[in-house]
Amino acid sequence: MSIAMLRAMGEVADKVRATLTDSGAEGEIIWLTVDVPTAAAAAAELGCEVGAIANSLVFEADGAPVLILTSGAHRVDTAHVARALDVSKLRRATPEFVLEHTAQKVGGVAPVGHPHPIRTLVDTWLQKYERVWAAGGEAACVFPTTFDELLHLTGGTPMDVEP
Repeated sequence: MSIAMLRAMGEVADKVRATLTDSGAEGEIIWLTVDVPTAAAAAAELGCEVGAIANSLVFEADGAPVLILTSGAHRVDTAHVARALDVSKLRRATPEFVLEHTAQKVGGVAPVGHPHPIRTLVDTWLQKYERVWAAGGEAACVFPTTFDELLHLTGGTPMDVEP
């Protein structure tokens, strides 16, 4: 990997770190020794339940981005969420759409650090865990947080995403 690529990777995590610090988040970004692009991989590396991983999933809702922070133990019921949001269609965003709206690549999308605010839903299942782990903007970066802190950091709305 080139120095330029490493520098660019660090810049994404640095932006997320700055946003966390500015928002008063308590947890620090940590770099893992391997990429953890899935909830299962992150849980295995961190030694926690897969449900304690806050997946940052970007969806397209009638052309607009929606970030859904869901428990790694859940799947998003897109029909249910579309009805709750009063949109005609909710579908998983393409990697290009995700990058355009978050400035982060799929597999490492953080709940914060995006160029512009994104409407965010936070899976209520995450409140079952004292500590939740979220991506830090890169596939090898994570940070500890809580359900309440995720709501605060993102201005998100709590929702049962899998009824």
